[in-house]
Amino acid sequence: MTETETRNHHADKQQNGGAMAETSTVEDVFDDTYKMKEGPKPPRMLVWRNIILMSLLHLGALYGLTLVPSASVPTLAFTALLYLISALGVTAGAHRLWSHRSYKASFPLRVFLAFANSMAFQNDIYEWARDHRVHHKYSETDADPHNATRGFFFAHVGWLMVRKHPDVVEKGKKLELSDLTADKVVMFQRRYYKLSVILLCFLMPTLVPWYFWGESLTVAYFVPGLLRYAVMLNATWLVNSAAHIWGNRPYDKTINPRENPLVAFSAIGEGFHNYHHTFPFDYATSEFGIKLNLTTLFIDAMCFLGLAKDPKRVSKEVITARIQRTGDNSYKSG
Repeated sequence: MTETETRNHHADKQQNGGAMAETSTVEDVFDDTYKMKEGPKPPRMLVWRNIILMSLLHLGALYGLTLVPSASVPTLAFTALLYLISALGVTAGAHRLWSHRSYKASFPLRVFLAFANSMAFQNDIYEWARDHRVHHKYSETDADPHNATRGFFFAHVGWLMVRKHPDVVEKGKKLELSDLTADKVVMFQRRYYKLSVILLCFLMPTLVPWYFWGESLTVAYFVPGLLRYAVMLNATWLVNSAAHIWGNRPYDKTINPRENPLVAFSAIGEGFHNYHHTFPFDYATSEFGIKLNLTTLFIDAMCFLGLAKDPKRVSKEVITARIQRTGDNSYKSG
C-alpha cells in the first residue's frame, strides 16, 4: 500500500462515522501511524523444525490422498465432519469470536470452539488472536505476520518457516489482550494446548474409525488425521495469501484484501476478505449472510439456540456509502 493509499484508507475509516468506533475494537483497526523502518531488512532466519514438520505433514497428506479410495464411507463422512468442526474452531472461534469479538458466546459454546480449535492445530487461541489482531492493525507492512506484499508463498506458509520480523514481535507485545487473558476457556486451552492437540488432532481422528467401524489404523491416521489436517491448514492459509492477491475490491480499493469465492468455499466463509478488512467487526465477514458462509450459518444457529448473542452487523447505509466512496466499481448485490 502506498503512502497516499494509506492516508486515504485511514481517512475513509474516519468518515465511516460512529459505526466503526462503536462496534469495532481499537486492536483490529488499521493503524496508519506505523512507519516501516528504512534501510536493509533484517536477515531471514529459517526455522528448520517447522520446515521439516511441514514437509513431513504434506508428504503424509499426499500419501493419505492415495488411500482415499480404500477408505470406508463412514471414514470419509467422519473426515468431512472433522474438517467442518476443526474449521469452525478457527473461523467461528479464534477468528470471529476471540480475535474480533464480533459476537458473544456462552460458556458451553466457548468450550466446544476451544476443543475444535485444538483439533485444527493452528496455534492456541491466545496466540492466534494476538497475531490476527496484529495482522489487521498493521496489514501489508513489516509488522504484519504474513505480509502478502512479500509474495504468495510467504503469505501462505513461508511466514511459519522463518523467524518473525522484529516489528511483528514488538507490536504484538503492545496490543491490549486483557479480554483474552480474562477468558478462562482461552487460558485453560493455552495451558493444556499440546496435550489437547495430540488427543484431538491426531489420536481421536485415528482411534475412532479404527475402534467403532474397523477401519485400518493406516487409513484412519492418514485420511481423517493428516490429510484432513493438511487440507484445513491450507484452506486457512489461502485467506492470508490468495485472498490478499486475487479477486475484486468492491468495498475498498486502497487495500490489498480481495473478495475470493473459492477461498470462501474452502474456508467456510472467510474469503470475503475485502469486506472483512473494511468492516472487521461484522460477525458474518460478508454482506451476504450465509452465502458460501457456513460459519455465519453456524453462528446464526447458535444464536437461535440461545448459545450465542449480540452478533455485530454493519448497516446497509454504511456499506452503500463505503462502496460509493472507496469501491473499485465491481460491486454486485447478492
